[in-house]
Amino acid sequence: MSNNTDLYTAEQAAEPNDKSGVSLQALIKPYLYRWPWFVLGIFLGLLTAWFILRYYTNIYSTESTVLIKEVNKSSGTPDMAVMQEIGAIGGMGTNSVDNEIEIFKSKKLMQSVVRELGLETSLFAEGKVKSVELYKAAAPIKINIISEKKNAAFPSGYIEATVKGNEVILSHDNWPKAIAVPYNKAVSLPFAVVMIRKNPSANTDAQARYKLEMMSSMSRARQFLSQLTVSLINKNATVIQLKMVNAVPEKSEDILNRLAIAYNRDAILDKNSEAQKTADFIEGRIKIIGDELGAVEGEKERFKVQNNIADIEAEAQISLQTSAETRRKQLEADAQLELANSLLSYLNRQGSYQVLPLNVGLTDGAVTGNIAVYNQLVIERNRLLENSTPANPVVVDITKQINNMRSAIVQSLQKSRNEMQLLRDSYRTEQNQIAGKISKIPSQEKMFRSIERQQSIKENLYLLLLQKREEAAISLAIAAPKARIVDYALTTGIVSPNRKLFYGAAAALGLLLPLFIIYIRELFNNKIKSKHDLEKLAGGYTVIGEIPSVKKGQEELVQMNDLTPMAEAFRILITNLNFMLPKDRRGKTIMVSSSVKGEGKTFISVNLALTLATPNRKVLIIGADIRNPQLQRYNTSRKGLQGLTEFLHDSLIQPDNIIHKSSFNPYLDVVYSGAIAPNPAELLSNGRFEILLEQIRDHYDFIVLDTAPLLLITDSFLISHLPDATLYVTRSNFTEKELISFAVANMKQGRIKNPAFVLNDVDKQNFGYGNKYGYGYGAEKQSFIERIRERLKL
Repeated sequence: MSNNTDLYTAEQAAEPNDKSGVSLQALIKPYLYRWPWFVLGIFLGLLTAWFILRYYTNIYSTESTVLIKEVNKSSGTPDMAVMQEIGAIGGMGTNSVDNEIEIFKSKKLMQSVVRELGLETSLFAEGKVKSVELYKAAAPIKINIISEKKNAAFPSGYIEATVKGNEVILSHDNWPKAIAVPYNKAVSLPFAVVMIRKNPSANTDAQARYKLEMMSSMSRARQFLSQLTVSLINKNATVIQLKMVNAVPEKSEDILNRLAIAYNRDAILDKNSEAQKTADFIEGRIKIIGDELGAVEGEKERFKVQNNIADIEAEAQISLQTSAETRRKQLEADAQLELANSLLSYLNRQGSYQVLPLNVGLTDGAVTGNIAVYNQLVIERNRLLENSTPANPVVVDITKQINNMRSAIVQSLQKSRNEMQLLRDSYRTEQNQIAGKISKIPSQEKMFRSIERQQSIKENLYLLLLQKREEAAISLAIAAPKARIVDYALTTGIVSPNRKLFYGAAAALGLLLPLFIIYIRELFNNKIKSKHDLEKLAGGYTVIGEIPSVKKGQEELVQMNDLTPMAEAFRILITNLNFMLPKDRRGKTIMVSSSVKGEGKTFISVNLALTLATPNRKVLIIGADIRNPQLQRYNTSRKGLQGLTEFLHDSLIQPDNIIHKSSFNPYLDVVYSGAIAPNPAELLSNGRFEILLEQIRDHYDFIVLDTAPLLLITDSFLISHLPDATLYVTRSNFTEKELISFAVANMKQGRIKNPAFVLNDVDKQNFGYGNKYGYGYGAEKQSFIERIRERLKL
């Protein structure tokens, strides 16, 4: 085992130090070696994609843009503003750009486009692989649905249309019989009334066959809406982009252009209808408000008449002034009355012929004048009395005048007092009347202001309605399009299929499919393929040789002076084997075995012996598999010769009787297995095999034992202690990995002496360390086609 360990260490030193690198190389090696599969996969993928795209119906993208006028994101239309200002509408939705987008996507609008363009029916021409839709100038016939029948289902699938002379024969799988439709005549079908017309600009074959796809206008509208995309180009603008995808770009262009026209038409109709309703509403409101305004003005007039006022504020001012003036006059009358009473009282208290007070504030001129005359008379009398007596006729006359004047003054004062009393009472009465009138002013003013407020409200609303009536009339008279077409419908290109993406996906699929197949194959592969696979499972035991595969028609045996890769491989095997064998001793015995039949142990044994046999080395190969002999298949003429079985069975037979010269190499002798024995285990264990080896050991440099498989029978275990080294043969893509564990277990138990593995039938891709050395010396160069063919093998 020391030699085996030394050999293993030497070979391990020759391997790369980076185990992860070896693992990575082993991982990607199956893929790199089979690169033609990837090239072929990519080519087939691209070829398939080309065929698919050649017959694929292209889907085109068509775009147009429209500018929505009279719209902003927060305010409604003028007509809506009118309705909101007069309070007719409250809390209704705004006419924003988002609303216009939804209108463009409405089924009603698209249905009107379908009916106007007559798109309920699609006409197809049948091709060898696909059908092509014919539209407008390309369509030889035009089919118009005049009216749809209620609750009638349109046929599913295609309707066959055959042109025969001046009529078209329509047939369907669900119809009991075909229907003949003449040109330019309305014909009732089970689902609709249709008319078919010739297209003068297109050529119509006399016996042409077409396919029709008929749908209701609503179903077709839904189909087109699924192909339509409406979006706002800029959130700060009111420009809407209409985009449609369809297999017929001309149809998409017609639909988008007509969609804008239909939108404007409906918007104008809605606007006119709205304006007319607004005008009618305003007229009705004007009549109602006019009547209410007349009623308020009549109430105002009646209020003024009933309260005898022209202007309540002026009347109130006058009443206040009159009240103040009357109060002042009342106070003056009270003062004059008081003066009159005081003078009367004074006259009654004073004696006769005394001077009376004159300037006390009386306003009565008669009384003041009489008092002044009275006082002069009194002064004159008093002056006369100073020089005369009361009996003086002059004094008597003046006295008489004084008495008369006193009586006149008393009468005047009494008269003035009565007048002042009457005047004071009248002023009090007038003051009470004015006070009562003033007390009514607040309530009158409140009522009057309420009437005036109603009048003002009705007047303002009436004026507003008159103004809005004019605006509604102007809006009704001016019907400008709501949407302005910025860009007419234009087809921008093919959106489906995306050829670059399709080819890329096809190439990727062509690349991944071989990758997946190889991966699955490698994943479920339980066979040994390369030396690296064997070494991972060998439990530390050495793999001392790799034998390349023998191609069909190639010589299986190593020839003299052979320089083929197989001969070189066996020479390398012998070089490594020498490290395991004892030095300076003849008769070095090498046992060759395997786990199961078919792994190539006989092939290894024969070629090992042929390679060892040289002028300087005498070699003997023994067919030790006496249960299923295989050596004879390389030289069928040697069948029937005595061999190992006879020697083991008959002690009289000598080694010379069973040793034969090889017909392939003069330095090689052969001991064939001989007849098939019924008891091979007993024969191998009777001791005669050991005797044979002892007798012939000194005559040969190497003895090769071709033994039976170890897993199936015990024959080889009976002699496994005899050889100096054991070559355990495994076969690439044949030996199961589980069998290696069986071999390693027996090696560790010592049942196999000085073992080492040999990997047989190794493909070029799995040979050596990356196939960089050890394979190719003396090999015939393959042509490019042969190399590709080899790499295409899975």
